[in-house]
Amino acid sequence: QVHLVESGGGLVQPGGSLGLSCAASGSISSISDMAWYRQAPGKQRELVARVDRSSTTDYGDSVKGRFTISRDNAKNTMYLQMNSLEPDDTALYYCYALIQTTRTTPHRFYWGQGTQVTVSP
Repeated sequence: QVHLVESGGGLVQPGGSLGLSCAASGSISSISDMAWYRQAPGKQRELVARVDRSSTTDYGDSVKGRFTISRDNAKNTMYLQMNSLEPDDTALYYCYALIQTTRTTPHRFYWGQGTQVTVSP
């Protein structure tokens, strides 16, 4: 069993900052790509940011320059620092990871349950 647990969501004013964490636990041999996705009401889920095992990063256009993704491989944990938040950043933020549970099995993807981020005056 593998679990991804997000934390750090909440309510913040426009222009404020918030940090998210995603901790992977369970039967884990290795984790390759990790990513944050978000989904606002009535909209499709979209990629926020992605980081591979060597910490190469990729960002969605709407968050470039404002958000920073990082990971700690020793802790199987990923982070998202969000600055200059805007009302359009309001969404449910999901953690995603490609995880190998043993050295002989292929990687498969896992999702967290999501954490709510609300940006409002």
